[in-house]
Amino acid sequence: MRDAMMIRSAAAIFALAAAGATAQSYPSKPVRVIVPFPAGGGIDFIARALTPKLSEYLGHGFVVDNRSGASGTIGTEAVAKAAPDGYTLLATFSSHTQNASLYSKLGYDTVRDFAPVTQIATVPTILVANPALPVKTVKDLVALGKKRPGEILYASIGNGTPPHLSAELFNNMAGIKMTHVPYKGAAPSMISLLAGETQLTFTTVLVALPHVKTGRLRALGVASLKRAAVMPDVPTIDEAGVRGYESLAWYGLLAPAKTPPAIVEQLHRETVRALQAPDLRDMLKNQGAEPVGNTGDQFNVIIKEEIEKWRKLVQALGLKAD
Repeated sequence: MRDAMMIRSAAAIFALAAAGATAQSYPSKPVRVIVPFPAGGGIDFIARALTPKLSEYLGHGFVVDNRSGASGTIGTEAVAKAAPDGYTLLATFSSHTQNASLYSKLGYDTVRDFAPVTQIATVPTILVANPALPVKTVKDLVALGKKRPGEILYASIGNGTPPHLSAELFNNMAGIKMTHVPYKGAAPSMISLLAGETQLTFTTVLVALPHVKTGRLRALGVASLKRAAVMPDVPTIDEAGVRGYESLAWYGLLAPAKTPPAIVEQLHRETVRALQAPDLRDMLKNQGAEPVGNTGDQFNVIIKEEIEKWRKLVQALGLKAD
């Protein structure tokens, strides 16, 4: 009996020692951070702002790898199936939880196949229009939408992505019908809007802010329940007349499931350290993003809540991405 207890104790000590050694030797080579969308979008900006700090703190390069396609599911699946050794990570955003109900079949489980590191930041979604569209407010848009059902074209970064769901939620709550035009990523979606090929889109404040400042886009309403600090003069969609409307974007960092807890904790610690650095914090805030840096467990709760929230909307509207 005592021998068995001694063996179990020795095994536990060995496991702790092995975990400590793993953490101490990590990373010993460059780390690949997969962004499952093309360059030019909000999550790409966030990842490229964060990775130099992680490279500095951890002593090896953290390299952004854009693996776009199928509303982010291609890059996400690549991470789910990667070796759980901390050398392949996922930088993703709100679509991660929305895809769980939009796709009838995914090559991964949104919860089981990932170890959340931390939620990096949140950022308000904003409704912006090409100035050629004859509307200046959300009320103007609703009135025009009712007068010309199906004629207003809105761009998105793909079927089932946050801009798509945000617009369909707006359609549903405002009682109008705008026509969806999906593009393969934030850059082509924004190009179409700036060129007048489409009339409006839902995007993050981070992406829209430069174009609103130059007057190339008109901000109609912020999709959070409070105004954005970087755009205090832009009303929320809720206060502009579509009561209760809310659509927030979040960005997060995840590792493959079964990544050693010591490595996940090390990544969490250094990511939080980076988010607390004044230069990165100010950069994010100036772009309309609010740094978070919560625990992996807290982030996991948010992921589960978001999956359920969007599942209800997807089922109510009968939306499918495949």
